[in-house]
Amino acid sequence: MQRTSFGDMACSIARTLDVIGEPWSPLILRDVWVGMNRFDQIQADLGISRKVLTERLNHLVSEGVLERRPYDRRPRYEYVLTTKGADLVDVLLVMTRWGDTWLAGKAGPPVLHRHLACGEISHVDLRCDHCGEPMHAADVELLEGPGAAQTA
Repeated sequence: MQRTSFGDMACSIARTLDVIGEPWSPLILRDVWVGMNRFDQIQADLGISRKVLTERLNHLVSEGVLERRPYDRRPRYEYVLTTKGADLVDVLLVMTRWGDTWLAGKAGPPVLHRHLACGEISHVDLRCDHCGEPMHAADVELLEGPGAAQTA
């Protein structure tokens, strides 16, 4: 089945979804981030078919999110995050915060995050990069940017 392409839309959310907008890609990125770098490790963790995993890994490599590196004389590879991929993991941390807040239930979050700089258990908190204040949807006004679609 052919996926709808959002890559040409004048919307950063749509363009991001074009890269990781199906359910397996964020989970693959998570696995690579936590150190599951080899095909068999990722497949075992996710229970994903070899065909689908191959397609998703190829897509993430072609998008520059993952890099494929040989680790054996045979054609075997491990996958590592590129800088672009590491930035996408930041998006996953925001998703984790939302899931922990709204979906974790009485048991609580399945994973805790220790901030290496201070050693404390913490969570992602969106802040303005200019003033440092919390930044949420209600605190934002949308303005047309230089890449906005031009209307005739």
